[in-house]
Amino acid sequence: MKKILLPLCLLSIWLFASCVDTEERPNSPTGNFESLWHIIDEHYCFFDYKQHEYGLDWNAVYNKYKVRVSDKMTETQLFEVLTDMLAELRDGHVNLSSSMDYGRYWAWHEAYPQNYSDTLERRYMGTDYKISAGLSYRVLDDNIGYVRYESFATPVGEGNLDDALSYLALCRGLIIDIRNNGGGDLTTAERLAARFVHEKTLVGYMQHKTGTGHNDFSSMEAQYLEPSSNLRWHKPVCVLTNRSVYSAANAFAVWMHALPQVRLVGDHTGGGSGMPMSSSLPNGWNIRYSACPMYDAQRQQTEFGIAPDIPAALTDEATAQGIDLIIETARRLLTN
Repeated sequence: MKKILLPLCLLSIWLFASCVDTEERPNSPTGNFESLWHIIDEHYCFFDYKQHEYGLDWNAVYNKYKVRVSDKMTETQLFEVLTDMLAELRDGHVNLSSSMDYGRYWAWHEAYPQNYSDTLERRYMGTDYKISAGLSYRVLDDNIGYVRYESFATPVGEGNLDDALSYLALCRGLIIDIRNNGGGDLTTAERLAARFVHEKTLVGYMQHKTGTGHNDFSSMEAQYLEPSSNLRWHKPVCVLTNRSVYSAANAFAVWMHALPQVRLVGDHTGGGSGMPMSSSLPNGWNIRYSACPMYDAQRQQTEFGIAPDIPAALTDEATAQGIDLIIETARRLLTN
């Protein structure tokens, strides 16, 4: 299959996280603070969008946290201050790594209902389901195919997809459950999505940074998905989503949402549409951040996720009865 979503250099950014050159500053708490603030200031890609969404002002953030930094503070105290400062970006792709801790922002899913249950998954999957690399799949009793993909960090090959789709070929419709899929390999997400397109299809746009200014970006570059040369699925599809769908899984939901025979069912996705890059501070701590924004086919931001076509949520009452209302909503939609 022709790879169309990312040029090789940008795909390498996504998979391996490139490093950027930064001005050398002293290895002191104030030096590390200044280094981190300037790395983000010059290379982060969502300043304007987040200023519009919730009033982010990165200069004000500098003033807010500068007074908390002293060259007499411990490494633990410095790590806490820097992590708090990065949390102002509200970005799950922004992480500070050290040998003692991993700074992260997880409110993109922790602040919302889970809308997923391991217990219910085991009930619907049973014990006789098929496993093909990262895919788990079976036929439900109403002749609906059910595919569970927990993480795009676990790859699937073309042969795996051929086997799974062949097994499910007689089903009237297909459910792809990516709830709690936090992302992984964008190429794997593309490989799966290509099984559901039948002609070259516009699925989004991308930009990349061209300078250190907040608005220094290339023009929007159209991103297309091309059909797989292997077995493809022609029947209706429901993709199940929740707030823990992030990064490459969010991109998969965006691409599938652009296809006419696909409906997203469940909760709003978590987002994470910036391809990450990385650099390091004078003390050796690693900082990862969003550097290249990606958009949907209507040129809309998906950094904070996308809404489902058919909203659905788990309830305590239905869960106690062993019923996953998100799966059942998709089953009804595909049956009708």
